[in-house]
This record gives sequence, C-alpha cells and structure tokens, in this order.
Amino acid sequence: MKKTLATLTTLAAIGFSAQVQAAKVDVCVFDLLGKSGESFQMAQEWALAAKGWGAEVNLIPRQDEAVADNDFKAGKCDGVFMTAMRARQYNKFAGSIDALGGAPSNVIAQRAISFALDQRNAAKMVTNLGGKKYEVAGISPLGSAFIFVRDKNISSIEKAAGKKFAVLGYDDAQKIMVQRVGAQAVISDVSNFVAKFNNGQVDMVGAPAYAYKPLEIYKGLGNNGAMFNFPVLQVTADFVIRPEQFPVGFGQKSRDWFVKNLPKAMSMINRLEGEIPAKYKMNLSAEDKTKYQKMLRDGRMDMTKRGIYDPAMMSVLKRARCSVEKTNFECSLGGE
Repeated sequence: MKKTLATLTTLAAIGFSAQVQAAKVDVCVFDLLGKSGESFQMAQEWALAAKGWGAEVNLIPRQDEAVADNDFKAGKCDGVFMTAMRARQYNKFAGSIDALGGAPSNVIAQRAISFALDQRNAAKMVTNLGGKKYEVAGISPLGSAFIFVRDKNISSIEKAAGKKFAVLGYDDAQKIMVQRVGAQAVISDVSNFVAKFNNGQVDMVGAPAYAYKPLEIYKGLGNNGAMFNFPVLQVTADFVIRPEQFPVGFGQKSRDWFVKNLPKAMSMINRLEGEIPAKYKMNLSAEDKTKYQKMLRDGRMDMTKRGIYDPAMMSVLKRARCSVEKTNFECSLGGE
C-alpha cells in the first residue's frame, strides 16, 4: 500500500512539475515606446492577473511590430500583443473590428469588443492555419483613428485628391480606400507612418489620439494643420496565443479580463482625445458626416466582398452601431 501511495505521489509530482513548466510562457508585446508605453504597462497588469490562471508570463517588449510578429511566427514567443490590422492574418473575425467606419465612437467600440470577447463567441476566437492553432485571448481598444492634415485647406475628402496619404502596407483596406478618394497611398509601417507626416513626405495620415504625443504628431500639424474630428475607424490591439502552450481554459479567462478592463481603457482613450488641442480639431457638418458615413459603408461592404473583412463581424458592428445610434440611416438598410 505504501509503495502504491509513493508511486502515485511521484506520478502526481511529475505531472504537476510538467504542468508548471508548460505554463511558463514568453509573450512579445508591441509598443512603440517599449516598456514605458501604455500598451506594455497594460500587459504587465494582465501578466499579473495571468498568474491566477496558472501561467507564469515573461513579457518581451518589441518597439518594431514586424519583429514582434516574426518572433511569434518563429516560435520565440508563445503569444503576441499587436495591432489588429496585422493580427487579422491570424483571425479575421477579431481583426475586422478595425473595419473602416465599423465602430465610429468609443461607446460603439466598447459594445462590439465586449460582444466579440463573450464566451458565446469562443469558437470564433480559435483558428487553424497551416496546421497551426491560434487563439485570440484578448482585444484592447487603442481609440478612434482621425485624419490629420498638414494643411487645413484640405478641409474635405474631395480636397484630398492627389494628396499623399501614409497607409500601412499590410492593410489592403487602407490602400484601396485612399485610392478610391483619389489620394496617393504612400506605403508605410506603424514605426514610420507618422514620421513621414511630420517631415513632410506625406500630406495626410490617420492615427488615434493614443499616438498624438508619443509620435509628436503636433510637429507635422505645425501652425497650419488640422484634425478631422470624425473617426474613420477604431484601432484595436489583439492578443494572439498558441493555446497549447497555455493552461486549459486560459483563453477565455484572459478574454474575460480584457472585458472587465474595457471601461478603464476607454477612460484613458477619452482622456487622450481630450488632450488634443481644440485649435486643431476641424468639425464637420451633419451633412458631411452622413456623406462620409455612406462612403465608408460602401467601402466596408466592398472590402467584405473582397474577403478582407469578416462578414460575421460586420453584422456585429452594425448591431453595435444601431444599438447606440438607432436613427442612423443605415439601420433600416440590409447588406451587412
């Protein structure tokens, strides 16, 4: 009997040891400011909570998003925090929250993210690509993207014709939409798109308030620039993992944490948007807003047909929009 108990104890110890070892994970975190950035600080809070879910997380800061993604692909990281536009390659459903005009306010974005991360959508968070399994274990808002112009005389989309607009090279939606309005798409990366705006290589750029101070957008605005006070899309960050490297059930516990912390994230975003000087904010007329909403809707539907955006997420976003803005023109229309 003693021998049997000893054997069971040994096996249990071995199993426990293996479980602990498997729960030690490396997570790459993209943040332009490295360890001092808001995203990395959020990841630190998440990593602390993850201990309670059985994971010992080692956070690896990456100031170049492409490097973070490549490290994840190469197996140097078991998980990665990066923008949804780049993470869309792993999960189109989660990565489509950033669709053009999809979440035109922070309130709508919060509803859409909460729904996406709900347990009822757990199956949509898991994908199998090339024989490899991936799971979105969190979505974090970075805020609405606004269009910044170096010359406030570019006071409408029509006046953007022929102007140079910095776009992220890995997001086909941006390139297509910029070309549709007659502007010139200048292929850029998240590490240099604002720098091109600041040094005059491009006339226009889209970015969230989150980037205003860290990337010094005010340098590009100077004394004659402006910001269209009209959100063109919601920028989010996705946390993608290889689920087999994490404890069973980790993904949903992580997603629940992100939902719980959404109000805090939105509060930070609202504060950052409020800190952009009023002198730069160019307000649009109600007529122009509706016109641009229709333009973005047409573009969004086109991108969905092209396979860039996920149709299920487009339905989620429309429900979120119409639950907040019930009288919006699109709420009585089909197509999404």
